[in-house]
Amino acid sequence: MKVNEIFLSIQGEGVSTGFPTIFIRFTGCNLRCSFCDTKYSYEDGEEMSVEEIYNEVKKFKYKRVCITGGEPLLQEDLSKLLYLLKEYEVNIETNGSVDLGKYRLLPNHRFTMDMKVPSSMESKKMIFTNFKYLKDRDEIKFVIGTREDYEWAKEVIKKYYRKGIITFSPVFNKIEPKEIVNWILQDNLDVRFQLQIHKIIWEPDEKGV
Repeated sequence: MKVNEIFLSIQGEGVSTGFPTIFIRFTGCNLRCSFCDTKYSYEDGEEMSVEEIYNEVKKFKYKRVCITGGEPLLQEDLSKLLYLLKEYEVNIETNGSVDLGKYRLLPNHRFTMDMKVPSSMESKKMIFTNFKYLKDRDEIKFVIGTREDYEWAKEVIKKYYRKGIITFSPVFNKIEPKEIVNWILQDNLDVRFQLQIHKIIWEPDEKGV
């Protein structure tokens, strides 16, 4: 498995925002989103065995892990790692373009599926059948930069949503957060608005946080 970085920080977004979390960032992604904030993970990294990764995780005193990238579902041995992390609360961040059907997660493991909106330039690669595999504990994330993105997200929810926690967040420094909040309230959407608090606490481009 090719790993870009392993570090301890707080979760900056999603349903676990604010909680201390061990991050495993894998190298490699099949998408090239226009507003990607982790381009450094496209190529850079080192090969590590599943056991080596697990041993790094065990050095920290917390039982909460976020597996991210890049696109972590491209890693062949991910299922083996998830088995080793069976006693951990695990969140797997995936970009919506990889089939979730082959994964059967443990009750304390969940997906965050980041549906790529039109302004990402990758929305046509989304696999909408993934919605049928999501559980109540999973998260469906829409990072919104324009009104078109918002309307697209609304239509996707209307057409495909079954289960899961829906979150809307702004593309950092591209749209005023209050615009999205106003749209949500005007349309009576029952979604969770969020900000990336790690970009508020630290510099937006800082690594390892």
